[in-house]
Amino acid sequence: MMMRHFKKYWIPFLAIVLLFVALSACEKDISIEIPEPEVKLVVDGYIEDGSIPIVTLTRSSAYFSETTSNELFNAFVHDAEMSISVDGVSHEMTEICASQIPDSLLPLFSELSGIVITPESPFDYCIYTVLDFSFAGETGKSYHLKIEAEGKTLSATTSIPHIVPLDSSWFRVEGTLDSLGFIWARLTDPDTIGNAYRLYAQRINHYPDGEIKDPVFIAPFNSITDDQFFNGLSFEFSTNRGELPFSTKEDDSNEEQFLFKVGDTIVLKGSSTDLRTFKFFRSYYSELINQGSPFASPASLQSNVEGGLGIFAGYGVFLDTIVATK
Repeated sequence: MMMRHFKKYWIPFLAIVLLFVALSACEKDISIEIPEPEVKLVVDGYIEDGSIPIVTLTRSSAYFSETTSNELFNAFVHDAEMSISVDGVSHEMTEICASQIPDSLLPLFSELSGIVITPESPFDYCIYTVLDFSFAGETGKSYHLKIEAEGKTLSATTSIPHIVPLDSSWFRVEGTLDSLGFIWARLTDPDTIGNAYRLYAQRINHYPDGEIKDPVFIAPFNSITDDQFFNGLSFEFSTNRGELPFSTKEDDSNEEQFLFKVGDTIVLKGSSTDLRTFKFFRSYYSELINQGSPFASPASLQSNVEGGLGIFAGYGVFLDTIVATK
């Protein structure tokens, strides 16, 4: 009896074993050599109404290349010939690095660049700008950026749209949370298709040790939209609190993460921009969301820079201040 049962199962079992051995014998180590990509120049620049232009110029790097503070420092492109022109008049742009700035002026440098720079920063951040504060962006005008560096010529054109201000804005405690919530606002979109908006926020009150909560304006993740689905409408929307990359602040890792708090004084910066800027940041956020996913469709950033990569954006800016209370 036992022999009959054994014969019944051992043949299928043996077949499975032989199949496994056969498949194992088919395994082969495959070594893929990834070609070195062409190094391109990358522009990260903008001009707001009432402010001077700010441009960062770096080199692209391979996807799997090592990222260290030294590598980041070496990515900056120095001594470029850069100019910005408007109304047929060209203005030369000058390179300024954080190491050239007195410590007392580093907060201003951070505000202009949007990057938090302190005397302890691990690398020397550099920007190009116009050293003439009588030159400032104006709504309704177009700006042409030209760059010559490392044998390459880059150009980009942007405009500063007319400002679309928020109708109102306020803080609201979320659900059952005792003192935490989101910022809400109401916007009336003009009845012309093609408007785009980006929202930033900065908490200007201080922690108990005297440190300002947000030293610069911070855009929440996926903070840009166009008016494809609300053209000409008035509507309410909410926004969460953004955080700086690699933040180690306690309120960026505990229950306060992404939320504003009763007692915060918040400056909202609503920015009107053009569709090319919207498409760039939409593709940028899409890349961040899909990073590492084997099911994501490959896509390229929709740059407005000719001869290179990146974005040169124009913003019409509206500011509003909210004190968060229950």
